[in-house]
This record gives sequence, structure tokens and C-alpha cells, in this order.
Amino acid sequence: MQPGHRRVLRGLRLHLILFGATLVTTTLAGALNAGVDPFENPWQILSGLPFSLTLLAILLSHELGHYTLARWHGVPTSLPYFIPGPPFLVGTFGAFIRMRGTPRTRAALFDVGAAGPWAGIIVALPVLTIGLALSEVRPLSEGTEVGVVLGSSLLFDGLSRLVLGVDPNNATVLLHPVALAGWLGLFVTFLNLLPVGQLDGGHVIYALFGRRHRAISRVGLVVILVLGFYGWEGWFVWAALLAFVVRVDHPATMDADTPLDPLRRRAAWLTIALFVLTFMPEPLAVLMPEGPPPPPRHERRYHPQDLHRSEDLQAIEVFLPARPVVPSST
Repeated sequence: MQPGHRRVLRGLRLHLILFGATLVTTTLAGALNAGVDPFENPWQILSGLPFSLTLLAILLSHELGHYTLARWHGVPTSLPYFIPGPPFLVGTFGAFIRMRGTPRTRAALFDVGAAGPWAGIIVALPVLTIGLALSEVRPLSEGTEVGVVLGSSLLFDGLSRLVLGVDPNNATVLLHPVALAGWLGLFVTFLNLLPVGQLDGGHVIYALFGRRHRAISRVGLVVILVLGFYGWEGWFVWAALLAFVVRVDHPATMDADTPLDPLRRRAAWLTIALFVLTFMPEPLAVLMPEGPPPPPRHERRYHPQDLHRSEDLQAIEVFLPARPVVPSST
């Protein structure tokens, strides 16, 4: 076997190992969130498959969207790397592809950046619809239960009303594992579409506005910090990642002056609309039994199915979504 072929096989083996490990950890997470103990009865881990397979399908479609368009535009790109995480969280820190170069034009950059969120949302919406149909609706809790409050977006709120036939302001919804994975799909989408740096949203903003992206990116970072002070403290973690890891500015493409064509401009504005529809000002909160305050108006009470133990309720406080990684050297 040629040395080059051996390197390809070793690389493919790494992708498969990481995917397999992430399948195990997310399945464990799904089983724990379903209220079973797979360590006591190993066969109970199978109850976590609806959650893990749904979540991995969303993450895989997101990354393959980036991968397909990057290869289409001639950018050398790796297959997706999945990152396993602690089972007592959601079992994964997401996935990413590594682009060994940058698209040459703003049009190519837009195609690569927007393809991931759109591919992910195409999978997330139908599975979320199915998951909501399988979820249980109960009367609104009076604040005595322990649970996780999942933030709502315009899209999630509208879909909940359509599928469940109730006003989510006046009900407690015990999410089916498939619905929980679908909610995470929306969470991943809007975090990636934040208009900052080299996130997918940063790619879209740079492609649409060119050099004016710098001002928009800085305003975006300030808004994230403000949200941290007045809502979800996880925004501070995300702001630090953007400032010191992802970076706030977007590197210039080789052709930085040619604007998007009319079709891509419309698609870019539709992508911004997708960000608005999926945006959650306060994505997560944990309700404890000691008389917690009612959630703000933009939150709804969505509990993982059969989740009762307070130590399990920390399960989805922190989740780093998948995003394409563009080496800063390029």
C-alpha cells in the first residue's frame, strides 16, 4: 500500500473513532436524560438512541453542508471531526471541519458559510416537529418542580403552537428526546449564525457587507456581553471564545471587492432572517424547588422527559456547537 493511501486510511480511522465515541457518549446522555441508569443495566443505554441519532444527524448534516460547498469551490477540506463530551451534559461538544485554505471570493465564502446552518435546519425542523408531537403537555407548573427551562425562539414558539395546539405560555411541555435534540439543532443554528468573526454568521456578514463587517462584528460582540449582564451568564463564555479563539474580525478573501450577485444577496438576507427566527436571548436556566422566580416572557418551560434528579438537571447548561474551523494563518 502506498504511503499516501496509508495516511488517508489513518485519517479516516480517526474520523470513525471520534464519531463512534460521540455516538456512545450522546447515547449515554440520552439515556440519563430519559431517567434510566445504563450503568446498572447496560441494555438501558438503548433508550438514549432516539436522542443521540437525532442530534448526530443534525450535526452531521450541518458539517456536510460546509464540506460539500467547500469542495465545490475547490477548498481543501477535512471530513467532519466529532468531539465526544461528558455524558452528564449532552454527550458532545459538537463537530467541525478543517478547511486548509479560504474561499477566494465573497460569493464562495457565502456559499460555504451559509450551507451548514441551512443543511442543519432542514434536518432539525422535521425531527423537531415529530418530537413535539410525541411530547407530553401538562398544566403550567406553579414553581415547585425542579426542571430545565429551555429558552424559546420565534421559530420554536410558533412550531410548538402549531404542533401542540396550546399556548406554550400556559403549559409545561415535557420534551420527547427527539424534540430535545431538535431544540439543540436550533440552538446550534443560531449560535453559529451570530454575526461575529469566523462563525458562519460572520462569513455571511463579510460576504454581504465586505469591509463594513468590522463594525457589525464589534456591535455583535457588545450585544453578547450585554445579554450576559441581563440574562444568560453563558454569554460571557461565548464572548470570551469569540474574542480570544474565534476572533472578532474576519480575514479578507483574495477578491474582497466583488459584491454578491442578486441571488446570493437575497439568500444572505434569508440567512439573517433564519438567525432572527432561531435566536434565543436566554437559552437555558435551571429551576430549583426553593421558590424560583417565574421565567421571563421570552422563556417557556420545556423539561427533558422524565428528568427528576437535581444533578441530572445540569445536563444541558453548556453546549459548544459545531462550526467550521478556518486556520488563522490562512
